[in-house]
Amino acid sequence: MSQMPQQAALSKCPSCAEPVESGDLFCGACGYDLSVVPAPPQDHPTLTMTGSAAGSLGDGVDWPAPEPESSGTPPAVHLPTDLPGTDSGGTPLPEHESGPQGGAGQQAGSGVRFDRPEEPEEYPLQAPDPRVAESPENAAAPEEPAQLCVACRAGRVDSDGYCENCGHAQPRERDHMERESGPVAAVSDRGLRHHRNEDAFTVGRTTLPDGTPAVLAIVCDGVSSATRPDDASSAASQAAGDSLLAALPRGTHPQTAMHEAIVAAAQAVNALAEEPATAREHAPHQNAPACTIVGAVVAAGLLVVGWVGDSRVYWVPDDRGAPAARLTEDDSWAAQMVAAGLMSEAEAYADERAHAITGWLGADAYELEPHTASFKPDRSGVVVVCTDGLWNYAETAEEMSEVVPPDAAARPLHSARVLVGHALDGGGHDNVTVAVVPFPAPPQGAGSA
Repeated sequence: MSQMPQQAALSKCPSCAEPVESGDLFCGACGYDLSVVPAPPQDHPTLTMTGSAAGSLGDGVDWPAPEPESSGTPPAVHLPTDLPGTDSGGTPLPEHESGPQGGAGQQAGSGVRFDRPEEPEEYPLQAPDPRVAESPENAAAPEEPAQLCVACRAGRVDSDGYCENCGHAQPRERDHMERESGPVAAVSDRGLRHHRNEDAFTVGRTTLPDGTPAVLAIVCDGVSSATRPDDASSAASQAAGDSLLAALPRGTHPQTAMHEAIVAAAQAVNALAEEPATAREHAPHQNAPACTIVGAVVAAGLLVVGWVGDSRVYWVPDDRGAPAARLTEDDSWAAQMVAAGLMSEAEAYADERAHAITGWLGADAYELEPHTASFKPDRSGVVVVCTDGLWNYAETAEEMSEVVPPDAAARPLHSARVLVGHALDGGGHDNVTVAVVPFPAPPQGAGSA
């Protein structure tokens, strides 16, 4: 019977490296067939370190000859770059013919370059081009400071005008306005019930051709039942003020100038009905923009008033022992009832229809009928020009005289603030606008016109 050729003893499994004993045919750990392990090649004897038989050994390896011993010369150092290199595909790298070391830039046949410039430890940052930084289109716009809530003083205000912290709606520019021009001042406030301020005013001063000073005040109240009442009041007050400031220096009589100013205001409001042309198509159920107007001019001892609607002018003398007076008549249902003798003033203004106006500025007004009147007061005092947001809380001349501060002529802005505060304390059901115009003491001998 033939026998399997004897295999050299193995000390460990060639598959899992577990120790095996002589004569094992399979690995006890992984079951590897130890009989298929090929016989090891014929071993060569180990070279002796003291003999000189290196040249007689037939191992086929061409080892470099040992350097001759010398007392002062160190043995040569063999570097990995002394051997020819290959690329990733096994192709020998090209040789260089630049000296024994392939030149200064590369070891001969090494494939490793040594001619790269020394890299600095830190790379300097390139400075920006000042020409680019200084160009207007590249200049960074400064960030606007964040608007803080007027209520909590902590939250930021979003683009819709509400505090991101407490949700409080922030006041609009027209919610509270104050202005002073020389001796005349005005204050306007949104009030406590309305969501916006639909009142507007203009105050100004100029001179007559003879150098006499003239001051003026225009107050307008937007009609809430119409569309864009805030735009109407703003346009009317601006147009009337501009008209007066242009006419008075030319020598136009103040009463004539007031009439022309009201006509100019009416034209400005009428123009709003055409801007844009399709506005009425989108809201055909709404009326055209509309407002009321009232104004006063003090110049050369003359007091001129003009109005359309139910805003009013009051005369309050500095001497509170003298009677105050209301200088305008309302264009309202109540006033018509009283003028016709159908109702007393108390009964008419107690009716729910009392404040229905019968005259206003606007494209759908029945007919423009500016009212003007001139007076020559015989003493100093103040002229109070206001909307019904104030006179609802001080309706009669006597009531108005009681709430006007005694030093109103000297402190018109303070007095206007006090009057607005009176309306707000009373409930602030409407927008409140008031202008205070001081009337200086006339020359001796002047009387009423």
